Amino acid sequence: MSSLTVRPATNLDIDAVMAITTESFGPVSFEKNIEDRYGLINGKTWVTRKSRHLESDFEHPEGVILVAEESGVVIGYITLRLDKATGIGRIPNLAVQADSRNRGAGKQLIDKALEIMKSQGMEIARIETLAQNEVGQYLYPQQGFEEVARQIYYCCDLR
Repeated sequence: MSSLTVRPATNLDIDAVMAITTESFGPVSFEKNIEDRYGLINGKTWVTRKSRHLESDFEHPEGVILVAEESGVVIGYITLRLDKATGIGRIPNLAVQADSRNRGAGKQLIDKALEIMKSQGMEIARIETLAQNEVGQYLYPQQGFEEVARQIYYCCDLR
């Protein structure tokens, strides 16, 4: 990917980030799993809930969002949370649009994210994935991440 650049996101990138999110996270999203099990919640789709998470990332004072851009088009993104008090940087979201996958964009986004975390004094970088996200389970260890725990998510229908 010679024409790929990774740069800080701006508010002009929100629509592209949201489109990539909708395309990418359906098969590997806790929010989509909830919708598949229980249907719409409060009349809202999983995309609405995931969008709210991303809006929070764009607004968070300890947050950083990077986009991967190829020939002027945003093809992927990564969000970071830098907790300077604890020294732990977290990657809540990473996504690359389907027709741009397997060409190194995810790797480059993670590399840049880790570089930023290190420069901001983070001592540990953290990322999570669902068991159904085979791409994440393959990519993250390649980038130096080690599994340290597993978590099970539960829901209870209160309607």
